[in-house]
Amino acid sequence: MDLRYKKNIIEVSSPNFVVSSVLSKADKNKNEEDKTPVEQLLEHANTYYHFDRDKMALIAIASIIALVGLFQNNVTIVIGAMLLAPFIGPIYAFTINTAVGKGKCAVRNLSQIGLYISISFLISMLSTLVLETRFDLSLTHEIMLRLDTNPVYIVMAVMLGLAAVISFSKSISEGLAGVAIAAAILPPAVTAGIMVAIVPHEAINAIILTFQNVIGLMAGGLIATMVLDIVPRRDRECTFARKMLARMLIALGIMIVVLAVVAVSFT
Repeated sequence: MDLRYKKNIIEVSSPNFVVSSVLSKADKNKNEEDKTPVEQLLEHANTYYHFDRDKMALIAIASIIALVGLFQNNVTIVIGAMLLAPFIGPIYAFTINTAVGKGKCAVRNLSQIGLYISISFLISMLSTLVLETRFDLSLTHEIMLRLDTNPVYIVMAVMLGLAAVISFSKSISEGLAGVAIAAAILPPAVTAGIMVAIVPHEAINAIILTFQNVIGLMAGGLIATMVLDIVPRRDRECTFARKMLARMLIALGIMIVVLAVVAVSFT
């Protein structure tokens, strides 16, 4: 364009701007960023559907480290073991799948939780049996702490599960949430294996504590899904999911009451 000629100049006297509907929707969606989509939560939960050998190996390694820490009465080593144990994945996936009515996936997650705990228990029991042939093993203070079956620990586990699933769903301190979950499961499970190997008749306390914590964590996680309002989008699926969630909470509640009664009897 040659600016020397006035006829080629475009003059704008009163510009009017129209905001695109796309930008309006973007501004509206920006206000909804705090709410995590159900699809995103499900996608995250689905990553824990398959049994992972690497995670099983981590559980085994973490159990051995925790075993050393318990026998050395060294809480720092025990905490280091907690950092490795990936217990939060299947518990988180169980709560999400239950909340959206995916019963098959929830059952599979339960089997993963059971497998991880079994690995930890067996590794610690077998390792203790081997160590006992060469060393004079004694029950340290850290081990004795995991033999207390106070019902208060159930309430703490419920609150811990509630906080962990909320923080994990919101991507807030996921690592800390994982350590908190592992702290409630790994040391008691390892202690149970130790006690079965050394003092079998006193192992029941550690076993009860392990079940208390696991069931409490799952119950707290399910309560967290209610707080976050994690439900399917379709009405029919939503109704089915709510019924499944209610039944699971009732079942866990009954288990908690039974474990509390048993814990009191062994206190």
